[in-house]
Amino acid sequence: MLQLKGISTRYGTIDVLKDVDLEVKRGELVCLLGGNACGKTTTMKTIIGLVKPFEGEIEFDGQTITHRSPAQIVRAGISPVLEGRRIFPYLSVLENLLMGAYTRRDGENIRKDVDQVFKQFPVLLERKDQAGGTLSGGEQQMLAMARALLARPKMLIMDEPSMGLSPLYVEKIFEIIQDLNHKGITILLVEQNANMALSIAHRGYVLQTGMIVLHDTAMSLLNNPLMKKAYLGTLESNR
Repeated sequence: MLQLKGISTRYGTIDVLKDVDLEVKRGELVCLLGGNACGKTTTMKTIIGLVKPFEGEIEFDGQTITHRSPAQIVRAGISPVLEGRRIFPYLSVLENLLMGAYTRRDGENIRKDVDQVFKQFPVLLERKDQAGGTLSGGEQQMLAMARALLARPKMLIMDEPSMGLSPLYVEKIFEIIQDLNHKGITILLVEQNANMALSIAHRGYVLQTGMIVLHDTAMSLLNNPLMKKAYLGTLESNR
């Protein structure tokens, strides 16, 4: 469904991504792992059009999206859940959800989808009239995920959904991510929490200094003795 082919991205004169190849098949849950400042978030921003690569090509669902705008990419079927939640703090929970359906014009189906996400996230139904900024961190993460679902995506890309959450909410969020995947949504999960991400993923990629240094099934990566070295920055490229 998603393919990155030789993607290289830079900020000014600083190279951030270097010849990145990555693939997510329809129905998969794939995680992209790595430490701070390794290029994970830049990879996500490049996919959704916030950053333009200077080399390489991105294909989604059989079409090239390399130079499309973020709005066009969302309409094509990729819905992002951004790092830090990025909800609208002064809008109500319901209003935040409806912002996820901004590109849609099928009002009756939007109402059905709102009802559906309230079933998936009952705590949001209890707080539907509360301002988004009054929710806890875990509840805001659920709101960000539910809002992304209102776009009826073919694929979710999630950036660090566990960041800043209590261990209890981290476990809950990963259960929800796995459940969404089991319901047929293709997911690319950008995450630092390797153990949690690999425990629910089909496959994983490891980024180090802007390069893919490992890619394998999730189980193989969990059992790979080089994983720790990858996070310590001593692993040589193994592509």
